[in-house]
Amino acid sequence: MFVDVAKIYIKAGDGGHGAVSFRREKYVPFGGPDGGDGGRGGDVVFVVDPGLRTLLDFRYKKKYNASPGESGGASNRFGKDGEDLVIKVPPGTVIKDAETNRIIADLKDEKDKAIVAKGGRGGRGNAKFATPTRQAPNFAEPGMPGEEKWIVLELKLIADVGLIGFPNVGKSTILSMVTGAKPKIANYHFTTLTPNLGVVDLAGVKSFVLADIPGLIEGAHEGAGLGIDFLRHIERTRVLIHVIDVSGIEGRDPVEDFYQINDELKLYNEKLASKPQIIAANKTDIPGSEENIEKLKSEMDKLGLKVFSISAATNQGLKELIQYAAKVLEETPAQEEEIQEWYTPEEKKFTYEIRKADDGAYEIIGSFVDRLLLSVNIYDTESLKYFHKVLEKRGIIEELKMMGIQDGDLVRMNDFEFEFVE
Repeated sequence: MFVDVAKIYIKAGDGGHGAVSFRREKYVPFGGPDGGDGGRGGDVVFVVDPGLRTLLDFRYKKKYNASPGESGGASNRFGKDGEDLVIKVPPGTVIKDAETNRIIADLKDEKDKAIVAKGGRGGRGNAKFATPTRQAPNFAEPGMPGEEKWIVLELKLIADVGLIGFPNVGKSTILSMVTGAKPKIANYHFTTLTPNLGVVDLAGVKSFVLADIPGLIEGAHEGAGLGIDFLRHIERTRVLIHVIDVSGIEGRDPVEDFYQINDELKLYNEKLASKPQIIAANKTDIPGSEENIEKLKSEMDKLGLKVFSISAATNQGLKELIQYAAKVLEETPAQEEEIQEWYTPEEKKFTYEIRKADDGAYEIIGSFVDRLLLSVNIYDTESLKYFHKVLEKRGIIEELKMMGIQDGDLVRMNDFEFEFVE
């Protein structure tokens, strides 16, 4: 089975919490704080595995989690970092953010890899909060959460030359004749439901990778037939061999077929239609094809495109076609794809909101509040001083004053409540 699109959820590891600990030894009755820092959470890393050809594995497993960091310990012991989660994908995999559809990474080559979700930083232990005036901090910092997101994996085949054309024009037969590939071949439309790759290895021809792209039809750029699912595979090819049935046995006009396929390429991506094209007039062994061949050659001459009369079934003209394709390929430099919309990760911010509750209390809610309450010990005097200092530095005290808070008014932060005192 060939699977070239998959949507999965990934989550990097959370950072470990900092520890609250004090040095307690027989002859050191008043030892200072010695809580260690938490470990960093593991990243989610994608790497290219040249042995893979599809995204099939991602159809059955949808969620991937990296290991969290361990919490810190006593005696300034740092928590162990979480292990990175390494996910292998085939060459040619594009990773997109599912929400914005912007590209996070484009993994083309064997050594390519990308960190797609970063692990959270470990929290600081109470030893880091000791100061000359705060000598016994009874609080520590929680670990930062790891990044998490839904992503889309898209596989674009890495091929030098692509065979394009309507269904049942002989693309698979050409591939089977000039490479070692064994695609399914039959005389009905859409025999090829998945792209096939083969390596051309003919005497006197520099080897290259040839792809048989499933047949396109009118409306392919909008997803008709097998359209968009396979148009993406043409994007990475450098040269296109446009296979056209000139036998006339299906009542088709070869010139109209040429323009219709090229219209679909333009509508999907203008650059596809501008790639070098070689015309392969196939099924010339069928009687009555002569008139269509001449008609096609006359039209292609106007466009400056070379036409090869071939019969894939009898191997007629294939060597000349492939030799010319290799020559054009050598003259066509590889071009870097212009990716317009790269994904930019948002800076992790802890936010809050202040609102007046029905009972007159001032409620402060949000991720900033959740994190702050995790880091303080509300039953410890030193910890509460640190808590008040953070509120001042963040501008929350000033904001409460601007909202009209008075001495004695109640402030509520989740389940923690206290009276405001100027």
